Amino acid sequence: MTLDILRLEVPDLLEDNATSLADLNEHLAKARQQPHDLGLQQVLSLLFRLNRSVMTLLERQRALQSLSDEFRHYSAPYLTDTPPPSLFVRLCGELAIGFKRLLLQILQGRQPSRPHLAWCLYMAQHFLAQNLLRHIQLYQEPPPSLWRDSHLLYWLGEHQECLDELVAAAFQPPPASSLRGLYQQMLLLGLSNPSHLATGECPLLFGALAPLAGLARLLPWNENDEAEGPIVDLTESQPCLGYAQKPEGNGDYLRRFELGALLVALHEPAPLQSSAERQLLERVQHHWLGHQQRRHQRAEQDVECTLVVGLLAIHAQLLEQRPEHSCAQMLDLSPGGARLLCNADQAVHLPVGQLVLVLKDISTPVLALVRWRHLNAEGLHLGLSFLKGLPRPAWLRRAPNEKTHPGVLQSTPAPGSSWHHGVWLATGQFAAEEQLWLQLSGAHKQTILQLPAANLSTPSVTRHPLRLA
Repeated sequence: MTLDILRLEVPDLLEDNATSLADLNEHLAKARQQPHDLGLQQVLSLLFRLNRSVMTLLERQRALQSLSDEFRHYSAPYLTDTPPPSLFVRLCGELAIGFKRLLLQILQGRQPSRPHLAWCLYMAQHFLAQNLLRHIQLYQEPPPSLWRDSHLLYWLGEHQECLDELVAAAFQPPPASSLRGLYQQMLLLGLSNPSHLATGECPLLFGALAPLAGLARLLPWNENDEAEGPIVDLTESQPCLGYAQKPEGNGDYLRRFELGALLVALHEPAPLQSSAERQLLERVQHHWLGHQQRRHQRAEQDVECTLVVGLLAIHAQLLEQRPEHSCAQMLDLSPGGARLLCNADQAVHLPVGQLVLVLKDISTPVLALVRWRHLNAEGLHLGLSFLKGLPRPAWLRRAPNEKTHPGVLQSTPAPGSSWHHGVWLATGQFAAEEQLWLQLSGAHKQTILQLPAANLSTPSVTRHPLRLA
């Protein structure tokens, strides 16, 4: 199954449903003069016809911009305790349809500029978020298409590389300022057990999440990954898979929702955050990690440790060549990973997906991946996921006498007397199925192997499973 823009749910266009745009603003002005409910009904009727009319891209964009201004007017009474009527919920849905239709026109035309595409994706996502918010206010289940379309808009933003384009959107309650943040704001709202929120708490929570949601990250999923966090299937009609639900979809469309940086930021001073928002965030955050919040019991620590950062430095360390080290403070530890605090100036060397070697006292060095990071006044907070197994230096060549490329062999005992092996290489160094010569430290002979497809990849490093005699 492939994600396709044509799966965006929009109604059919009706050729005989033409609507004049010349007097649109006049109709909208007259509607404002009516009682609120009657004016809302008239605006919804106009939008309904426009969404099913054949229009040029520019005509549709201008009409939707005018109707977005009307949305601000008609949403004002429903920002706090007053639940919205069903007409307003339908208005949110129709505005989402309008921007999805506009997005299809943009994508089917000439190559759009990134800011224009990001704006349209964002606006479509915003009105899906409004639709979700209003359904929750009425304690109603949102339609399944809402989550399917939300996932698809995120996927499109990911592939068009505009997830982090900033968009200025003066709406209330405030949305996050990028497509990534807005989509994750929806996910967090959906994970917050919203059916148990009191009247008025849903818009409050949505607004409180706005400055924080972009700190989380959706990372590629790997079946051997023992990291914590919800799993998102971009082809499903739900925000995240249930915690007892086994991922069965195509791995290309599975993501792990990494919340580490967000959970750290929740405890930082936030002068613009009200006490009500702070208390609400504290109350719902345990829902984000499910009932089984951690696979491994965590123990608080306060000990010094040392990091060797990057594949080349780790390779040198395993050969006892004493590469440069970085000092860190271990704040908590579990069998699955650890949380560290480093100097802020290390941020440039420690992106998410970086391979590190953790040296602590005289214990065996532990190979780990950076899962999340968060920079604040204390320094750089890192979430590490431990990689089980013994790390050893290795070299790979394309031919016996050609240039050597360093790698790190990770070997883990398997039941019986066998071992599982994987070799870590710099991302992009070799292609799958290449024939290579592998040499291990202390071994004089080279082993010929055909490099299997990777089973774990980050922007920095890639792991390939190996079968070794």
